[in-house]
Amino acid sequence: MNDMRTRQQTVRDLYAAYLEDRKDKVGTMLTEDFTFSSPRDDHIDRAAYFERCWPKEPLFRRIDIEFLAVDGDEAAVRYRVEKLDGTSFHNMESLRFRGGKIASVEVYFGRNL
Repeated sequence: MNDMRTRQQTVRDLYAAYLEDRKDKVGTMLTEDFTFSSPRDDHIDRAAYFERCWPKEPLFRRIDIEFLAVDGDEAAVRYRVEKLDGTSFHNMESLRFRGGKIASVEVYFGRNL
C-alpha cells in the first residue's frame, strides 16, 4: 500500500478508535513527541492530550468523515460528530505525519448543528 493510502487509513483508524474508546490503539498511532493544538489547547504534549482531550466516558454516537485529503506528510480532515445526547458538530483537523505515525494534530472548531 502506498504512503497516501496508508495515511488515509491511519486517519480513519484514529477516529474509529476514538469512537470505540480505544485509547490504547490511538497511543500506538502517535509519535512520542506528539503535540495537539486547538482553540483551547496550545501545543500540549501527548500526556496532556490523553488527559484533557480523551473522554472519561463515551460521548459520541457517530463520527462521519466528510472530507479527507493527504498530501505528503500532511492530512486534512473534516468530520461530523453526533453525540449521545443527540447534538452534533463539525470540526476540521490538520494532521502531520512523521514516518508512519501522527506527530501533530491541529483542530479547528466548526459550528454546532
